[in-house]
Amino acid sequence: MPITEIDPVAALVIIDLQKGIVAMAAAEGAANVVHHAANLARAFRKRGLPVVLVNVDKPAPGRTDAPRRSLDGLPPDWTEIVAELDPHATDYRITKHAPGAFLGTGLDQYLRQRNATQIVLAGISTTAGVESTARSAFDLGYHVVFASDAMTDTSAENHAHALEKIFPRFGEIDTTSAILAKLK
Repeated sequence: MPITEIDPVAALVIIDLQKGIVAMAAAEGAANVVHHAANLARAFRKRGLPVVLVNVDKPAPGRTDAPRRSLDGLPPDWTEIVAELDPHATDYRITKHAPGAFLGTGLDQYLRQRNATQIVLAGISTTAGVESTARSAFDLGYHVVFASDAMTDTSAENHAHALEKIFPRFGEIDTTSAILAKLK
């Protein structure tokens, strides 16, 4: 379902658009994702709406059958938010250690203190950080909007599956330009 409206207090939550992740996802169109996310961030800031920049650092320990990418050899600045997002002092910054941005962070408290009722999600990767954050946001009662062209995944098939089959259960899905049009 396309976006119907922007709530009076909507927050933009950008997941893992950091140097190390963007570099790993370059083949999946990360430059376009960053471009669209940066446009959203500028528009939200201009309206005085919250912008949340989330990065991931070493994950919590745990077993999984899925192979994990090694963090060995990554440059020391791999967790820094990409410069194209032009981070502002007013942006809320979160470093997470789990796929989603809510677990173990102050994100829910921050959003509730600002009376936010809606979040617009962007970032990498669609089926990990974005999806996990969306599920928690939905469970917590937020209206969720997915900026479809401001996210990507390491698998085009998984990205499409999330947009077509999973995300409609949790919120509205639209392009950056449609979201920007509703912000005006």
